Amino acid sequence: MTTVVSFQTALEMAAQYKKKHLLLGNGFSIACDPSIFTYRSLYEQAQQTHFLGIPEAAQMFEVFDTKDFEIVIRALEDASKTLPVFDPSMQHTADKMESQAGELKTALVCAIADNHPDVPNHIADEKFWACRRFLSHFLNAENDGKVYTLNYDLLLYWAALHDDPPFSEPLSLTINDGFGRGDLGDSTGYVTWQGESNARDQRIHYLHGAIHLFDSGSDLKKYTWRDNGVPILTQARTAMEQDMFPLFVAEGSSEQKLTKIKHSAYLYHSYKSFSAQMEVKGQALFIFGHSFSDNDDHVLRKISEGKVEHLFVSVLGSMDEINKRLFIERVNVVARQRNENTPLGVTFFDADSANIWGQVYD
Repeated sequence: MTTVVSFQTALEMAAQYKKKHLLLGNGFSIACDPSIFTYRSLYEQAQQTHFLGIPEAAQMFEVFDTKDFEIVIRALEDASKTLPVFDPSMQHTADKMESQAGELKTALVCAIADNHPDVPNHIADEKFWACRRFLSHFLNAENDGKVYTLNYDLLLYWAALHDDPPFSEPLSLTINDGFGRGDLGDSTGYVTWQGESNARDQRIHYLHGAIHLFDSGSDLKKYTWRDNGVPILTQARTAMEQDMFPLFVAEGSSEQKLTKIKHSAYLYHSYKSFSAQMEVKGQALFIFGHSFSDNDDHVLRKISEGKVEHLFVSVLGSMDEINKRLFIERVNVVARQRNENTPLGVTFFDADSANIWGQVYD
């Protein structure tokens, strides 16, 4: 039987390592508000407003009995390549499948924007304070760790910038995400990624992009609100109405995701940063809220092929025993793929004990 320890015990075990890094999956956002950030809620939002022009793709969710956009996108993209091999006369249908897969990606982006809270004030301060305490175990000067997220939403960004509780010692999080003004004036509503040459101290990485990151061609822009007072989501929606879309990696398969990543200087830099940290001995990686599914194999493979010494992986206490065993086995498969000369330790910790968003109930 696999032992599941508390988050505090996991931190004590990790104290022996030079650095602790953090990888966040969708469970990080779901823990904040499951009514907004689950695939089911995104599906329901998209179904109401974004599926009208792609009825066949919408029906695929029923065929696969899923609310997971990536499963359907992957199925459509794979079928678009396979169908003409069996029947060349079906090329038109294959093209339609590929087109609808692309439209599903757009629907996912729009659903996230539609579902997302407009401003951080919609989330209780206590939640952000708890999240900052959690992040402080990784984003502090003493640890010098990095945080990598696979999520598209603004929660990590908002938490990083949020104030600490009044009348308390400030946490002094090191939240450099690689963006800055450079030669820009102070009146713009955005900052730009400063490039690899100025990103050595970057501590926060969006491995699959995010809803506030837009590629303008010459620059990667990050929308802000401090200068013009316009909420980031409002700016993002305005940009999408002008047919500009956020930097997103919503491809169905791991291979397709990696191809998309390699075509973006920012994404590839973040991916290489993660890869480099996984190659360093004497370090630990905490993973919270990730399912270890094979559509993120491009990330998991860097762990199994690397030299990072210990994985600390969150487990939901509410998970039934069958799914828990399957999840634990997926994690152990990653560990077993490691070279025997650089073994990978694995410890599971209880997700609730991390208290990421505090004990606040709306």
